[in-house]
Amino acid sequence: MKAEVAQQLSLLELSKLDAELSRIAHRAGHLPQREALERIQAEHNAAGDRLGALRIALEDLDAQVSRFEAEIEAVRQREDRDRAMLKSGATDAKQLSDLQHELDTLLRRQTSLEDSLLEVMERREELQAQAASEEGALEALRSELAAAQQALDAALAEIDEDRQARSSRRDTLTAALDPALSALYERQRAGGGPGAGPLLGHRCGACRIEIGRGELSRISAAPEDELVRCPECGAILLRVKGFEK
Repeated sequence: MKAEVAQQLSLLELSKLDAELSRIAHRAGHLPQREALERIQAEHNAAGDRLGALRIALEDLDAQVSRFEAEIEAVRQREDRDRAMLKSGATDAKQLSDLQHELDTLLRRQTSLEDSLLEVMERREELQAQAASEEGALEALRSELAAAQQALDAALAEIDEDRQARSSRRDTLTAALDPALSALYERQRAGGGPGAGPLLGHRCGACRIEIGRGELSRISAAPEDELVRCPECGAILLRVKGFEK
């Protein structure tokens, strides 16, 4: 297949643009701003999980407090009733003894319940302090997350602008290429490697592999408008004089 030198120059520029677009795509997927955002997001999620667990624990403690308070109130009401009966004087000796025994039992029960309530309330205070600390950390992480997202958006916008400029130039070059040459180039690229590359001394500019003397002599002897392929990677080998690395 033949191609004018001007077409080969366009193809060379196109191959360089495609290499740049590949680097841009790789950079977009490995931005430090994205890594920072993902790290902060993970920290934010972990803090949110911890806060959620603390809130559930606090709800359980609140339920325990309510239960103890209700039991203590019931004991006090029972004590008040027994004391009222004692004061009324309408009890015989046996009832008096039974009431006194029950009051002693109720007093011990009330003391035990109040001790348990105190322990639960102390634990609740500890968890409330932890929850307040986690809420503060979460709020700080929300600010960091917003800043990290802005930084990533700015980096992506810059990359997208760069990509669009190169893509626009690529469209212009592709439109001016001979359709057969363009198709050959795209078929080569479809294999996963560069579609074309310059001849750099004894090396292929696409795969960077040194070409043997025999093949190099054959390539050098071909007319300048004759398209040759790299014997190693199959890329279109462009013999453009004055090309700089």
